[in-house]
Amino acid sequence: VQLQASGGGLVQAGGSLRLSCAASGSALGIYAAAWYRQAPGKQRELVARISTGGVSTNYADSVKGRFTISRDNAKNSLYLQMNNLKPEDTAVYYCTAGIAYSTPNRYWGQGTEVTVSS
Repeated sequence: VQLQASGGGLVQAGGSLRLSCAASGSALGIYAAAWYRQAPGKQRELVARISTGGVSTNYADSVKGRFTISRDNAKNSLYLQMNNLKPEDTAVYYCTAGIAYSTPNRYWGQGTEVTVSS
């Protein structure tokens, strides 16, 4: 499966962005999926993950209550709604997919950059 992330940009603290990830080459619905991010000088971290049918989700503590991961398997798409953004959310965000819900990162998109200004 090939993944293409979009929707990043520059936003002020407190603002919102919605990231999208379009899948091609295979049905996204057979994979668990996730969003990872990597900030400058920091290790890559798992932001949120979602099961194949969307019933189960899991979030990093740092984004709980602010970010929502969702998917539309009919549209072969994955989303990340980000509200109340903080400067520490600044990073390159990657969409991923994989068979295992525990580590849904076999396939990676190219990343989309999010910058939150204070």
